[in-house]
Amino acid sequence: MTATVVEVEIPSDEFALSQSLSTRADLTFEIERVVAHDDDQVMPFVWVSSEESSRDELESALDEDPSVKDIELLTDLEDEWLYRMEWVDQIDTLIQILVKEDGTILAAMGDDHSWNLRIVFPEREALSRTYEYCESKGLTLDILNIYKLEEGRKGRFGLTEHQQDTLTLAYERGYYHVPRDVTADDLADELEISHQAVSERLRRAHGSLVENAIILGEGANTDEK
Repeated sequence: MTATVVEVEIPSDEFALSQSLSTRADLTFEIERVVAHDDDQVMPFVWVSSEESSRDELESALDEDPSVKDIELLTDLEDEWLYRMEWVDQIDTLIQILVKEDGTILAAMGDDHSWNLRIVFPEREALSRTYEYCESKGLTLDILNIYKLEEGRKGRFGLTEHQQDTLTLAYERGYYHVPRDVTADDLADELEISHQAVSERLRRAHGSLVENAIILGEGANTDEK
């Protein structure tokens, strides 16, 4: 049995907080952590950011949203807020993932268009069952990317094993210090590969980190040898 990582997209109107997003389209939600207590509710820690809405406007929208209850502010950074809340509606897909199939949400971000989730399933069949469940319920689950953990330690940031090893070595040797303690040639010598190969690995790894840690859109698809 091999764990499978999948990146999916779900329309915002089929997910929790849809009313909040429809009334305050400038809001962006990012799940910090999510726990499913039972078949009726999940309790996420959610970062909310906005360039237009005030905290009062945000909380007014949350208070009127039927998918949310028991909202608690944990951190206030003026234009970004961390809340603990309970989701009690439009969570069928999440319950299927977290409770029925024992999946884990690695990362999730939503706006007024869609939610993008990165999920680990204990086996590929769990993803298939989740997809079939959503189809049977008339729910949308667009699969953007799938890979097995045995294909490399891509983890939550979309890195291949070679990319992760190169980034780790570069960090440990002081490549990112200002000024640098080592050069790309030094790293190439230690890895016994060419300078061009090191530069390419670092470039692709940096791109994957930006894409997966910040943007969370279509995950990295590069299979590097």
